[in-house]
Amino acid sequence: MPVARRTLLGVGLAAATSALTGCGDSGGESAGGADPGGTVTATDAAGNRVGFGAAGKPTAASSGTPSASPTAGAGAPGNQARYAADVTALLRRHLPASAQTVTHHGFPGAVALVLVNGKMTVHTAVGEALRYAAGPKLLAAKSRVAMRPDSIFDLASVTKVYTAILLLQQVDRGRVDLGAPVRDYLPGFTGTGKDRVTVEMLLTHTSGLPVGAKVTGLPDNAARWNAVLATPLVSGAVPGDTFRYSSVGLMVAGKIVEKVTGKRLDQALKANLTGPLGLRDTGFAPTTWLSASERAARMVATDARSSRGLLRGTVHDDVANHLGGVAGHAGVFASASDLAAVGQMLLDGGTYQGRRVLAADTVRRMLTNHNAGKPAVDPERPHRTAAHGLGVVLNQQWFMGRLASGRTFGHTGFAGPSLLVDPGRKLVLALLTNRAHPNWSWANPDPVRASVGDLLASSVT
Repeated sequence: MPVARRTLLGVGLAAATSALTGCGDSGGESAGGADPGGTVTATDAAGNRVGFGAAGKPTAASSGTPSASPTAGAGAPGNQARYAADVTALLRRHLPASAQTVTHHGFPGAVALVLVNGKMTVHTAVGEALRYAAGPKLLAAKSRVAMRPDSIFDLASVTKVYTAILLLQQVDRGRVDLGAPVRDYLPGFTGTGKDRVTVEMLLTHTSGLPVGAKVTGLPDNAARWNAVLATPLVSGAVPGDTFRYSSVGLMVAGKIVEKVTGKRLDQALKANLTGPLGLRDTGFAPTTWLSASERAARMVATDARSSRGLLRGTVHDDVANHLGGVAGHAGVFASASDLAAVGQMLLDGGTYQGRRVLAADTVRRMLTNHNAGKPAVDPERPHRTAAHGLGVVLNQQWFMGRLASGRTFGHTGFAGPSLLVDPGRKLVLALLTNRAHPNWSWANPDPVRASVGDLLASSVT
């Protein structure tokens, strides 16, 4: 990608990284035993192979909901679809050319998980979760960490999907009105023209707010959040008229969740989503909920160039980091299994394994295009459309490939993760890469995202 957005957001340099955010859905310039070449089995913390249902085998799921949580990990190779090998081979082609290769044009490692009709058909891991030390410096082979199917990634802007779900839960409960001005909930949301910004506009990226917020040089976190709320609209922007991708909008949405629930966003996530759904590998600040041994074995690294040093378990987005690692636009970490469970919940109309977390009507509203006929301003993707639901991206070929349709939804993140759901095929794809390790400018993650979409479009009918 052109460096414009990430120059605004960081680029890993001390002066720039601390100024602005946007781990956005933009691409970037063109316990056990996964081997670096790729694997299709998972292990638990004790090193035992685990899978779906009894004896690691998928069980019947007549309702379309997985009969056992994807959190358990992958099944045995024999339980996977024939095209699982094709997905693995495709991902391997984007790895560094050899163990000694310093640079790469894809990613050091990746995990892909596919659910079709609620059943796991692909769960594969390739490459390495940790390959470089700060510098960046290529680590010796003995110091590297192989990617595992249950590796835990920085979800970057995929966090926005979680924030949208938490906010829409409050709509369900009558505590938030999507059509109400943001200022009704957050009086500190001040500035010219911002009285016209509604809650819905935050989720559809039509608020007129910019990509990032300046939060440096301020004395404490309260001052930094005040600065976020006071961020001015883009010059000339008219709220509601135009799609402009904005991380600030989701930061503000997260503060509304905190205001109406009385809980910090990480606490609201656990109480209202990950706890009820049993997602044990999802949350902000993973160093607080993963043991030291699990962090060493499962945590995926991101940047290794900045003045912050190697980032592994610390949020990659600079503004989220300045805000303490908990924000509505970035900061959630998760495994592919847990991310796929969220996609399955939305595909199933707000329920997962018998637990309802969103009303069916709310999910339909979430997955409807709210920006029909509106222009889109995205200098890095001039052909992008404005199609967007409430916190989810709709019908974008640039990362969905031939799975893109009027009903297909998902989100991407700057560090390399993505979620894609195709209701027509009843398909969920969690594709997680560490393309920002050690340098986000080495590779554009979108082509491989689209290629996996194309492969699945041909394989799943």
